[in-house]
Amino acid sequence: MFPALRSTSSRLGLRLVRWNSTDSPILPPLMTKLRTDLKTAMRAKDTPRLNVVRALISETNNAAKTSSPIQTDIQLLSLIRKRIAASKDAIEEFKVENRPELQELEEKQVAVLEEYGAQVETMSADDIKQVVSQTLSSMKEAGKKVEIGLVLKSLFAAGGALADKPADKSETARIVKDAVTALKTN
Repeated sequence: MFPALRSTSSRLGLRLVRWNSTDSPILPPLMTKLRTDLKTAMRAKDTPRLNVVRALISETNNAAKTSSPIQTDIQLLSLIRKRIAASKDAIEEFKVENRPELQELEEKQVAVLEEYGAQVETMSADDIKQVVSQTLSSMKEAGKKVEIGLVLKSLFAAGGALADKPADKSETARIVKDAVTALKTN
């Protein structure tokens, strides 16, 4: 029905080309740890850790198919914090519904998530405050408008003071908000 590819390619001098790359994308260090911990948790039959690690790997793989894949530990930390918040909400609901077994399961998962979240090194709040104050003073000297969104944009834009640094964006946004409101009240 179809001619064999091997015989036609050798006559035509064509080579078979592999269309997908064998290069794997560079993974954040925490992601590689998650993958090794997956195997360890499977061998140890550690169900809460296994569920957490599988969920994090799955969400990271799903994010890789979107326009904003998870490429850094900071982005992975953000995902972990979202999962912690969701689990804490579930714990509260289980308390209301009087489901202690489900509450205990969620608490174990929160403990595992917090353990992984603590492994990501971020800039301290004092370092972020120092960078924010320097950025605010330079924006004022240049005569630019000082607004929260503009300050955050200048901090995290390419070439910005926090562009490739391990700064938590939510923490930075809170610090910028406090600094801008303090600046406007003075």
